[in-house]
Amino acid sequence: MSDTIILALIAVIGIVVLIWFYNQIVSGRNAIQRAWSDVIVQERQKLKVIPELERIVEEHKAYESGVLEKLTEMRAAVTQLASDTVDTDALKTAESKTKSALSGLKVAMEAYPDLKTASLMNNLMREIADQQDNIAAAIRIFNQNVELFNNSIETFPGSAVNKRINKEKRQRSFDDNEAASGLSFRLGAE
Repeated sequence: MSDTIILALIAVIGIVVLIWFYNQIVSGRNAIQRAWSDVIVQERQKLKVIPELERIVEEHKAYESGVLEKLTEMRAAVTQLASDTVDTDALKTAESKTKSALSGLKVAMEAYPDLKTASLMNNLMREIADQQDNIAAAIRIFNQNVELFNNSIETFPGSAVNKRINKEKRQRSFDDNEAASGLSFRLGAE
């Protein structure tokens, strides 16, 4: 084979590899956006349950007026989440408001037996617990996609392709510092 054919073959292989890495980075970014949308969808499922919870708490308003306020804050935080922009801080706020509202509901249910025996209330609490599990799963998938994407733009040769062509920035994964504070193992210094 002549040198020209070998050089042309190497150039074609190089271009194919370059295109492949470019497409991997684009696919990674799209996977993050899709996973983020899934997190938002799961968060918004709470909005279907909140009106029923508010109605029940309203009926028992004499017991616990603070719970209704926490439910309203939770609804506001969830509606602030945008599916087109990855905002892990807004997600942290929504999760914090959810935890606060759920703990208030649990305290109210333990303090007032007739509220605890309301089968609708128990069903709604179970539904919210299931939704929280779904949200946790969606967040795990989101974080996994962020990790894969960040690895693709930070390791060679993807880093070279990203630096010159894609110019994508590292994405932040969702972390719950409150939940992680109980863990003793940490990588790196904070």
